This record gives sequence, C-alpha cells and structure tokens, in this order.
Amino acid sequence: MTGVRIRDALADDWLDIWSFAGPILAAGETYAVDRDITADRARQWWMVEPPGRSFVAVLEGRVVGTARLVRNHGGGGAHVANASFLVDPAASGRGIGRMLGEHLLAAARAAGFRAMQFNAVVETNAAAIRLWTGLGFRILATVPEAFDHPSHGLVGLHIMHRRLD
Repeated sequence: MTGVRIRDALADDWLDIWSFAGPILAAGETYAVDRDITADRARQWWMVEPPGRSFVAVLEGRVVGTARLVRNHGGGGAHVANASFLVDPAASGRGIGRMLGEHLLAAARAAGFRAMQFNAVVETNAAAIRLWTGLGFRILATVPEAFDHPSHGLVGLHIMHRRLD
C-alpha cells in the first residue's frame, strides 16, 4: 500500500497507539496479557528500550499500526528475534500487518538475528496465521488449551518460526 511510512516509534506516539491497542488487548482475543492492562503497564511492555525497537506505521499522518522487535531470549538464545504486532481495526485489510511484518523481518536480519519466533499465536487468529505463513513462518507446535479465549473457550497457542538467513 502506498502512502504508509514505517518508522521508529516515539514516546509521543503512545496515545495514538493506545487508542487502538487498548481495545484490542481488552478484548482478550489475540494476546496473552491481562485484559485489564493499564495504559502505563502496556506502554512499559510495548515501547521497548534498545536493543529492542518499537515501530509505527503511519498513514496520512495517523498511526495505524505498531510492532515491537526484541530478543526472544537472552544468552545462548539471543540470536532469535521475537516480535509483536497491532493494527488499528479501522485500517484492517489494507496490508499494514504485512508491511510491518516485512519491515521487522528486514530489521531483524539487519540487527544480526538468525531467526524469528512467535511464542503465542492464538490458533483462532486465522488472519495472523495466514499472514505469518505467507511470510514464511511455519507452525512448530501447538500448546493445547493454553489460551482462554473469551468466546471460543480454551484454544491452543501456536509456536511459529522462520529462519532469516
């Protein structure tokens, strides 16, 4: 999609991010975080310090998506990246998640990561699974009944992985 610019997130972006992140997290359908997470706690989690990075996707001067890139583990596991993504539902279907995904894969590669792993993709999140498999991720395993979905009950969490070399 033309007109979308992805850049590092700034502290001033948080209110725009929270405007859509808050309702997404409160819905409890896609992230294994407390549904009553406060804006301050969410900001601490999302707006990571270096060497991690947080990004925003901006369209027509408005933040319409965000992502964070961190090490999946420290020490001997520090060569594997982890990432999280949120797209404003009002901008859904415009390819913003894909653009953020491609951007983070390139940023992870440039930072020297050798792979990217997602630890908890809710198995009912069909759009995310389609996106990540379309970007070369594969499901390594599914932890059964590891997520209590508000409308589907206990569902699995996929562990997804992609090499970056």
